[in-house]
Amino acid sequence: MRVHVAQNKKATIVSAGIFSAALFFGTGSALAADAAEGEFVFGDNCGICHAAEQGGGHKIGPNLFGIVGRTSGTAEGYANFSAAIQDAAIVWDAESLGTFVDSPAEMIPGTIMGFPGFSDPADRENLIAYLESLN
Repeated sequence: MRVHVAQNKKATIVSAGIFSAALFFGTGSALAADAAEGEFVFGDNCGICHAAEQGGGHKIGPNLFGIVGRTSGTAEGYANFSAAIQDAAIVWDAESLGTFVDSPAEMIPGTIMGFPGFSDPADRENLIAYLESLN
């Protein structure tokens, strides 16, 4: 009987540990996001088409400085938005940006943004933290 109890305690401890790790690593919460790391993610994935400097110009895509709170399809001085992204009229926040960068064409069919989406949730969360810091 004692062996059985010890095995149950060990299983309970292991289960609790796995559950805790899943909560810590698997949630992708904004609390764990790192804006500095997000700046690197931006440079590696977004910077070829988008600028992110206040008052900076546009590239192939619009400058993303101040994107949080902006309505999709609007950026002063940028005229190359697809009709789909203009018609979507989304006010960008962390949730909508996260959904968009996961799969732009799925969220807004007809978008001309060719990015396929992030495979690593941490990259997405870090990027969102970075974009939120640009205000």
